[in-house]
Amino acid sequence: MTKPAAKRTVDMQILADWVEPRSRVLDLGCGRGALLDSLVQSKDIFAIGVDLDSAKITACVRLGLTAYQGDMLEFMRAFPDGHFDRVICSRTLEEVADPAAVIAEALRVGRAVTVGFVNHGYWKNRLATLLHGRKPRNAVYTGEWFESRPSNPVSVADFEHFCATKRYRIIRHALLGGDWKSRCALAPNFFAGYALYDLAQ
Repeated sequence: MTKPAAKRTVDMQILADWVEPRSRVLDLGCGRGALLDSLVQSKDIFAIGVDLDSAKITACVRLGLTAYQGDMLEFMRAFPDGHFDRVICSRTLEEVADPAAVIAEALRVGRAVTVGFVNHGYWKNRLATLLHGRKPRNAVYTGEWFESRPSNPVSVADFEHFCATKRYRIIRHALLGGDWKSRCALAPNFFAGYALYDLAQ
């Protein structure tokens, strides 16, 4: 198991704890379906995934998952208000063109929205930029800037400011240390490596 894959175990368990059994779940940027497949097995959910990458959608279908290849905003607009019990955006918002629009639409079609992201304000990222004056490179940010996909680096402070500005309610959150395993209680904008938020309007 690679380091990033090993890190995913704790945040995936937190997501599983927040998902109600037999609920309707939409995963935005579902990737190869690892999270949805785990939730189907453990929570017997009705699962739908959406991703732009056709190879990832093919991997989802091989797992027996319902998945749509295309634009997530366009996909969500086909559903009525509150159609899903939960919409999950796990490591997705950093890579979309309009994250505010994605969250707004997710909150329309979902009764709850779970957002997970790498904290760009983590101290090692700050230190790497300060010392080298370049884009951080580590187990999470593995590529050079010219190899990276479009991204919106976000910190814990950025996200909480966004929620306050939009008046979105933070129902609960989980902040993990740089190992993505231990809970981070002290100065999370500086010491948290990964953040999970449950939102509602």
